[in-house]
Amino acid sequence: MVSKFVHHLPFYRQQQIFKSQNFDISRGTLCSRFNATTKLLEPLYDTLQKQLLQSSYLQVDESPIGVQDTAKKGKLHMGYHWVYHAPIERLVLFKYAPSRSRKVPEELLQEYNGGIQTDGYSGYINLNTKGDMTLLACMAHARRYFEKALDNDASRATYVLEQTQRLYAMERKTRERESCFEQRKRYRKLYAVPVLSTLENWLKEQILIVLPKSAIGKAIGYTLKLWGKLKRYITDGRFEIDNNLV
Repeated sequence: MVSKFVHHLPFYRQQQIFKSQNFDISRGTLCSRFNATTKLLEPLYDTLQKQLLQSSYLQVDESPIGVQDTAKKGKLHMGYHWVYHAPIERLVLFKYAPSRSRKVPEELLQEYNGGIQTDGYSGYINLNTKGDMTLLACMAHARRYFEKALDNDASRATYVLEQTQRLYAMERKTRERESCFEQRKRYRKLYAVPVLSTLENWLKEQILIVLPKSAIGKAIGYTLKLWGKLKRYITDGRFEIDNNLV
């Protein structure tokens, strides 16, 4: 399993390697050993999931993955690896699901209490759970829209990119100083809050001027829609400015 998942050696190659060492083992036997081993690992996976859900801050993302199974023979369909990352505890949980429905994170996070940081995908909004969750958005996703808008409106896009660059420079400085969470929160209050306030006012002014369906209009609209969640990272030193770690 280490050869397959760490060194990316599929079973047919492993079979060839074993054969060169005069050990003839069938692919079917390798697959059955694989299935048996995953069963043995299930308690470890369940323990990882339980520990991760005890974290007060999670980053979540979902990545598409092509899947073949017996239900759709000969066809490749789209499944999703939902990834849950606890930055403070440095735990990562991959959870496969056949869909991108909001019911997937709802099921896992049903009792969760804490901060959840995601991109702007609507599936994360208004999750129907019993716990008390605080939603955060990702500044890197918002910034990406303005990078795409450079050809449409270089002046406005450049202004926003420069302001976000200032915010990221502040985050870099706290990492270099190895600041604790409380120090990071105080530093953001002193230096990031004024930049965010000015930028928010500018965005609200510009949304009234630009064409809504233009690249810059979409960038400003996307950012304002998520603004409350985008700036929420300043309220707690544990939170990150973006979701990039996941």
